[in-house]
Amino acid sequence: EFKAKFTGLDKAVAFTQSYLPASVLDRVLGLTKIKPDDLLSIIFTSGSTGQPKGVMLSQHNIGCNIDAVDQLLNLDNNDVMMGVLPFFHSFGYTATMWLPACCAPKAVYHFNPLDAKIIGKLSEKHKATILMATPTFLKTYIKRIDKEQLAHLDLVVVGAEKMPLDLSDEFFNKFGVRPSEGYGTTELSPVASINIPDHRTVDTHQIGTKLGTVGRPLPGVAAKITHPETGEDLGIGKEGLLKIKGPNVMLGYLNHPEKSAELIQDGWYNTGDYGKIDEEGFITITGRQSRFSKIAGEMVPHILIEEHLTRIVEKPDSEDTEPKLAVTSVPDKDRGERLIVLHTALDKTPAEILNELKEVGLPNLWLPSSNSFHQVEQIPMLGTGKLDLKGIKEAALGKFGK
Repeated sequence: EFKAKFTGLDKAVAFTQSYLPASVLDRVLGLTKIKPDDLLSIIFTSGSTGQPKGVMLSQHNIGCNIDAVDQLLNLDNNDVMMGVLPFFHSFGYTATMWLPACCAPKAVYHFNPLDAKIIGKLSEKHKATILMATPTFLKTYIKRIDKEQLAHLDLVVVGAEKMPLDLSDEFFNKFGVRPSEGYGTTELSPVASINIPDHRTVDTHQIGTKLGTVGRPLPGVAAKITHPETGEDLGIGKEGLLKIKGPNVMLGYLNHPEKSAELIQDGWYNTGDYGKIDEEGFITITGRQSRFSKIAGEMVPHILIEEHLTRIVEKPDSEDTEPKLAVTSVPDKDRGERLIVLHTALDKTPAEILNELKEVGLPNLWLPSSNSFHQVEQIPMLGTGKLDLKGIKEAALGKFGK
């Protein structure tokens, strides 16, 4: 529809401009008037834990993120990116739209990241070497894409959710490429840290990857771990609240200056994630601040319990990639909070599941009670493939919060 609106004059002008020197074209298009701190885009957060907020990202935010990733991954014109991530999500916006637009790799796109058959065909046809995805999407590709279709794959970067090590092994065993886990948030443009495959590093004696971590901070980006209540810097090897500082930190939230000032202090952005940093600078994410419950004075991690429960209920040969369960909490007058497990139809009873969970060795305080399981038709999900934590919480409160 848009193409039909171009006149012959429009095409002649565009043809002429394409032969102008870049410096002249910059002036003709007004690009020289753009400043680094000018607003480039507003991307809304997923709203997984509350109302979506408009994240204001500058030219400098996105530009620095692109330059750092390009530098670390050593991208060249032999690379072909298979673009499957939605552009309304910050990971897809920066990594699969702007990165190939500004750097050497070619890119080919498909609008549905779960349409594995077409993605496999496109990857084979265009000899894709790079895939940016989420662990949830990789589960689908393992089951539905033939090994030969990803024969040229050289680099897989995953983010947006925690990468299970058994899924990493499964992908590697089938396709011969170990997924590299990174970390970021929309507020960080979005990449803050990343693991680098050793064969992609140049002129360095450092290891680029540590499984189970989200890698080291990008060039120019600093990370620290602080006490969640006092703000004290905890140093190496201690678990606490992860804060990030660097050129990738957003300008702020649209129309929410108070929230912006609350989360960005002295240039440090409070990610809301718990983690720790080892002596080599690798970051391990241990949980989301909103994904912990304070039960009888102790912090109980939802994600860890969720992972153990998933291993217990999942069938090894299942083709289903949708989550079977999710852990959340509701207020409890005696112990502060109570763990709740939302689940779809399962082959085991809550009592059987709990018996197997006890064998893992978790503290008794971390074990949900048998009457805290609630079956739902479907686990609430967002369009980005993440759990809808707000929807999950509301479903739990609707059943147990009275």
